[in-house]
Amino acid sequence: MRDGGRLAAAIDVLSEIETRHRPVRLALKAWGEASRFAGAKDRAFVSGLVLDVLRRRRSLAWRMGDDTPRAAALGALKFVWDWPLERIAEAAAEEPHGPGPLAEAERTALEQPRDLAEAPAPVQGDYPDWLEPELIRAFGDDRVPEAQALSQRAPVDLRANRLKTGPGKAMKALEPLPVRASGVLPEALRIDPPQAEERAAAVEAMPAFVKGWVEVQDLGSQIAAACAGEVKGKQVLDLCAGGGGKTLALAGGMENTGQIYAYDSDARRLTDTIRRAERAGVRNLQVRTPAKPDPLKGLDGRMDVVFVDAPCSGTGSWRRHPDTKWRLTPQALDKRRAEQDLVLDQATAFVKPGGAIVYVTCSVLPAEDEDRVQAFLQRHPEFALRPATDDPSLAKFLTPDGFLRLSPRTSRTDGFFVARLEKTP
Repeated sequence: MRDGGRLAAAIDVLSEIETRHRPVRLALKAWGEASRFAGAKDRAFVSGLVLDVLRRRRSLAWRMGDDTPRAAALGALKFVWDWPLERIAEAAAEEPHGPGPLAEAERTALEQPRDLAEAPAPVQGDYPDWLEPELIRAFGDDRVPEAQALSQRAPVDLRANRLKTGPGKAMKALEPLPVRASGVLPEALRIDPPQAEERAAAVEAMPAFVKGWVEVQDLGSQIAAACAGEVKGKQVLDLCAGGGGKTLALAGGMENTGQIYAYDSDARRLTDTIRRAERAGVRNLQVRTPAKPDPLKGLDGRMDVVFVDAPCSGTGSWRRHPDTKWRLTPQALDKRRAEQDLVLDQATAFVKPGGAIVYVTCSVLPAEDEDRVQAFLQRHPEFALRPATDDPSLAKFLTPDGFLRLSPRTSRTDGFFVARLEKTP
């Protein structure tokens, strides 16, 4: 495919997302299935442009003076991908597959865009107006740069699996990929995000991944798991295990000692946990599936750590899932808050005296974070708030209240929140 066909395809996918309200993953999949002729570079171009538009939808519309998918795609090529105007004009006018020549208004907008500094904060930061109060609570006057950091491309983060190898050996096995140490956690490795038009690193095709030496896991997620503290020989319950990313990180820290239990209210999600654990060499895992009656029987009051990676809005992962910020509603947020309260209350039954609940969200909204913790402590005075981590290397991410808060701007990770709630001995 030439530039014109790629640009037209991206505009078509964006129109599909807008008119039919389809998740970007499904819209791109449908385009790919209908475009068997498209090569790997074509698919990387189209998906990359679509995602970059969704990351900056409002600011692109402001600069272009037009909120259509076509205007956004043209604006992304100019203001995000840094294409010169003539290359954009040539691609648009390309026969027979281009989306059509630039109109005079489009050319003017690309040459002389509206000043973004004059736009309201939600436009500058590319987030819905209704989230403004929550982001002010979270970041104050820094909300715009924080939100802009959530609109950047994300790196590929890896965790060297200490059950099978060390970070040095893992890095060597991943050559020739541009892997480097994260500089935060010993096992955390990073591949910087690809430039415009480039394909992401094919980590899962590498022998080191197939053999279970490394797992793909955001650094923020790794830090959150590390907040469980010293877990060797302990009894640990991952109450919202999902696909098992944090379960495996916890298991790595346990080094096949003690016992880790993985549970999720949706049994389908646990399928990946089982498969990934086998590849990683985890031998101390019990998967408790809701398909069986009383799946958590026998665990009451026995756990040193109950890890609660709660269902949330996912605002901290907007870099990776940019369409979710436009689909989030106040009603959906209220539903998540109720689910968070419920799962925290459920967790209390399994914590032994002196044990702890580690509460985690991939959200930057206080309504899902600090507010839920304070409400929990009012309901459960037998628990007390403690610093989220005692690791000196992570102390810089602690708030004055002892919560751990991560964001792309401050920690170069996805947005995460962690609180540690200890049960009175």
